[in-house]
Amino acid sequence: MDIRKLFEKQNDYRLSRPYIIAEAGVNHEGSMDIAKRLIDEAKEGGADAIKFQTYKAETIASKYSPAYWDTTKEPTESQYKLFKKHDSFWKKEFMELKEYCDMKDIEFLSTPFDIEAVDFLNELMPVFKISSSDITNKPFIEYIAEKGKPIILSTGASYLYEIEEAVSWLKPYGTEYAMLHCVLNYPTNDSNANLGMIQDLRKKFPGKLIGYSDHTLPKDMQTLEVAVLLGARILEKHFTHDKTLPGNDHYHAMDLQDLKRFKKRMGKVFQLIGQLEKTSLESEEISRENARRSLVSVRKLKRGDIISRSDLTFKRPAHGISPKYIDEIAGMKLSCDIDHDTILEWRMVK
Repeated sequence: MDIRKLFEKQNDYRLSRPYIIAEAGVNHEGSMDIAKRLIDEAKEGGADAIKFQTYKAETIASKYSPAYWDTTKEPTESQYKLFKKHDSFWKKEFMELKEYCDMKDIEFLSTPFDIEAVDFLNELMPVFKISSSDITNKPFIEYIAEKGKPIILSTGASYLYEIEEAVSWLKPYGTEYAMLHCVLNYPTNDSNANLGMIQDLRKKFPGKLIGYSDHTLPKDMQTLEVAVLLGARILEKHFTHDKTLPGNDHYHAMDLQDLKRFKKRMGKVFQLIGQLEKTSLESEEISRENARRSLVSVRKLKRGDIISRSDLTFKRPAHGISPKYIDEIAGMKLSCDIDHDTILEWRMVK
C-alpha cells in the first residue's frame, strides 16, 4: 500500500486494511546488517513501511535529561546517554537504507528530530512523521510543514487543545496530516491503552486519517486488531529482530512472528467483515427461495371465486406470490380450481 494513496482516500470512512509501519527506530543499534535484516523481516511479515529514527544526541536532549522509561528493562538513566548509544546513522546510512527499501519494495520512513535530519530526509521520504515528543515544538512543526509533504502526527501525552494547536500551525501551509493515538508509556499497560480515544479523534478531526502508535507488549497482537476495528487506518508498532535483547525499544516491540500472527488474524477479521455495502449474497439465493414465504390457500377454492384475505395465509417456501402482494391479490378472481394449502402463483389469478 502506498502511503500517498492512503492520504488521497482519507475521506473514505469505511473499515479497511491498515497501513502498517514497522517502527525499527534504532533497534539496528548502529549495525547496517541488522538494519537490513529488519527491513527484510518487516517485508516478509507484511508491513507496508519500515520506519527508523534520525537524531544526534546533542540536538535531541540535554545532558541532564532524565529517563522516562522502565529502567529495569533499559537501565540507562539519562536520555542523552541512551541517544548517544544509537546516533551513529546519518545521511549516508539512511540513503543506503532507502535504496535497500526500494529494492525490497517496502516504503522507507524515518522520524527526524532536528533540522538537518529534516533537510536530508526530505529527499528520501513521501511523508514526514512527527513524534509525540515534538507536538508542542512549533518552530520544528512549521519547518517540516514548509516541505509541503503530508505529516503523520503522534499525539501521545497530549491534551486535545495541544493537538488543535499543532494542527493550527499546519494550516497556513495547507499541509495534509494524519494523527496517531498514542500512549507515551514504555511499555503501555493494557489498562492504559485507551483505544476508545481513536474514535474521539475521528469525531474531532473528521475527514482525516486516524491511526494508532502502539507501545503495549505484543503478546497476541489483539491490541492492534481492536484498534483497526475502532477505525485506525495507520498502525505503528516498534519492531525488532530479537525481543530478548536489552534496551528500551526491544522488549515491547513486535518481531517477525508477531507481525505474521497479526496479519493472519487481520486476514480472518476482514474475511468476516466481507462486503461493506449491504446486499443479498449469491450464497443466500437458496435461502431467499426456501426460507421466505408465499401466499397459501387455507381452503379449497373454485375458478371464478373472489379471493379474500381470510382465504389466505403465508407459508414457506417463496416459490409463489410474495405476501407483500396480499392487498393486490385480495379481490382478484381465481382462474382455476385450487386445493387447500396451495401455493398461489400469478397464473392462478386474474
